Amino acid sequence: MTSSWDLYCTAVVRFQLDAAVVELTPAAPGTCAGVLPPAAAVHVITAFNPGGRTAARDVNARAQAALVAEIDALGLRWWPAAGGDFAAGHVEDSVAVAGLDDRAARALGHRYGQDAVFAWTPGAWRLLSCRDTRTATFGWVARTHSAAA
Repeated sequence: MTSSWDLYCTAVVRFQLDAAVVELTPAAPGTCAGVLPPAAAVHVITAFNPGGRTAARDVNARAQAALVAEIDALGLRWWPAAGGDFAAGHVEDSVAVAGLDDRAARALGHRYGQDAVFAWTPGAWRLLSCRDTRTATFGWVARTHSAAA
């Protein structure tokens, strides 16, 4: 059986950046190709399905709205994002946030019951556990598509 951590390691994230959608896929460590992140570090966080349990649509929507409100209250820049397995149809709304360090991003994810958050930097795509100090580091490939795609 595949663990949640293993699934997170293969997740694809799509970011809405201005008039384009950037699709980021994990790659071999050291591979960093395509569009650079819009900040020195961008953390991807969701409030969907806390504790790894599927929640009702309205519960997820309320939790995600609370997450966005908290990020807004902190005065941080963010972009809409979605992550998961697009081919299998399991995708969770997320936010891509600039201005956090890894500790703060993990803490924010933990407050919303998340197992992990992502960190995108010019040199790596990392999966950061919100439950312990575990980290997985990958390279990345970021492709741009028109917003209509």
